[in-house]
Amino acid sequence: MGKRLVLWDIDKTLLDVDGVGFELFSAAFAQYSGLTEHIDTRGPGRTEWQWFHDNLRANGMTPTDDCFPDFLTVQDALFEARAAEFVERGRVLPGAREILERCAEDPDIVSSLLTGNTRRNAERKLSAFDLDHLVDFSLGSYGDDHMDRSELVGVARRRVYQGTGIEFTPDTTVLVGDSPNDVLAALHGGARIVAVATGITDAGGLRSTGAETVLDSLSDTETVLKALLA
Repeated sequence: MGKRLVLWDIDKTLLDVDGVGFELFSAAFAQYSGLTEHIDTRGPGRTEWQWFHDNLRANGMTPTDDCFPDFLTVQDALFEARAAEFVERGRVLPGAREILERCAEDPDIVSSLLTGNTRRNAERKLSAFDLDHLVDFSLGSYGDDHMDRSELVGVARRRVYQGTGIEFTPDTTVLVGDSPNDVLAALHGGARIVAVATGITDAGGLRSTGAETVLDSLSDTETVLKALLA
């Protein structure tokens, strides 16, 4: 164990949940804020923490230290109530299950997550599609760990070191994601990036953000594995 730390984004990288997450976030924000109408900010690849703060400011509200945990309590209840919708409306993206299985089987790879989702929401989404056993949630980093996505790279490496005793470097840490914010998180946080053009940003847009390795999808398992181990 120890050649690569692979950190997976979830939405539009491993899964497409057909906007269910956005709908739940928006409904939770409406309930939390008490606003009959509110502005929903847009922008893939943010942490939920950043997204919540962006929404607060867009709606003329001031963030406080306890507001995000309070919001998550509201959102958690809605996620539980509508959990079935992830499977009803969502899908695993082509090749995602196969590459996760290969990484889980490889003793030289530590496979976990770097996602804007909170840990609980990440667990819910992957469990809904029976992918949860293929990553080690305890070694990942999440949208409730830090507002700034680039800081999550360091959070994950520290957790891996504390949990396994293996110290990964920027050269041996690989972030896999579909958005410009994934690319920037890797570049600013200290990791290699394998970008996949399965989200709203095409391959050219990902390259222009700074990604040197861009794949059309995760469909070709051997090609993806080669990129991770390069």
